[in-house]
Amino acid sequence: MFPRDRFLIATAFIAALTSQFAPLGFAQTFPNKPIRILVPFVAGGSSDIVARAIASKLPESFPGVTVIVDNKPGANGSIAGEMLARAPADGYTLLVGPTGMLAINPALYKNLPYQPLRDFDILTVAIRTAHMLVANPTFPSNTLAEFIAHLKKNPGKVSFASSGTGSSDHLCAEIFWQQTGTTGIHVPYKGNAAAMTDLLGGTVDVAFLSVGATSSHVKDGRLKAIAVASAQRASQLPTVLTMAESGLANFEVYAWQAVMAPKGLPKDVLAILHRAISAALNAPDNRRRLDDMGYEVAAFGPAESADFLKAETARWKQVVDAGRISID
Repeated sequence: MFPRDRFLIATAFIAALTSQFAPLGFAQTFPNKPIRILVPFVAGGSSDIVARAIASKLPESFPGVTVIVDNKPGANGSIAGEMLARAPADGYTLLVGPTGMLAINPALYKNLPYQPLRDFDILTVAIRTAHMLVANPTFPSNTLAEFIAHLKKNPGKVSFASSGTGSSDHLCAEIFWQQTGTTGIHVPYKGNAAAMTDLLGGTVDVAFLSVGATSSHVKDGRLKAIAVASAQRASQLPTVLTMAESGLANFEVYAWQAVMAPKGLPKDVLAILHRAISAALNAPDNRRRLDDMGYEVAAFGPAESADFLKAETARWKQVVDAGRISID
């Protein structure tokens, strides 16, 4: 073999190796600048709590890297959603968003400036919390069977509070009405706090709010828990029956928060970020704090999370279409 031939073969071999391991080279340098986590709502809400729990621990996986939580509220998540969709797919811009923004809004809004399944890669379903049917203590029903019977005897008279039209707690009530053949009066509020205030005060009768939002009020007797929409009983309220235990099968509804990135994130960077985010969520102090607040750490893998998001998007679209619910 001539020396020139040996040179060409060696060059081709090196080029092939370089091409094969180029992504690894990028991953080995990631991250080397600040990571920004967008939050589509104001500080203090569930998305913000999860984002800050993650941000507090990411530097342990990425020494020397600054992690910034950037609250971008407005338009029911659309401002932050559009920002993420337009950001480079390099792993340095992430978003923590809830069920409504990521799985319900596409069915509610005709001109949404982002489409989660088209524009985002999902890193993980970070946490979830089951919805629970709760009532003002003066409400006459104590069990699910009594509650359904009461609704059927009083069609369209029982008021259901929610944090807003199209929210997961509103649509949880819609699923319940559709599945049980009952009706109620939907009373939307501007946020969970306002709905909770009127529920506690007896202005409205019942609500499908999350375990995270209601468990402390149930424990101190200010709310009455009728049933929880989870597969197992909530660890915070072990005496409260599930919907299935109460006679209503196939009724599981969770509010959840997921971590998203712009579409096209390199697979190796996605894997690096998922490992770090999972470690952050499962850090003992974070896990304990989230559990105390009624949130279950999920930290699903990227593939499982992608399947979950597709299923949730399809489910909520069906509910929205069946209930003929629209925002614009």
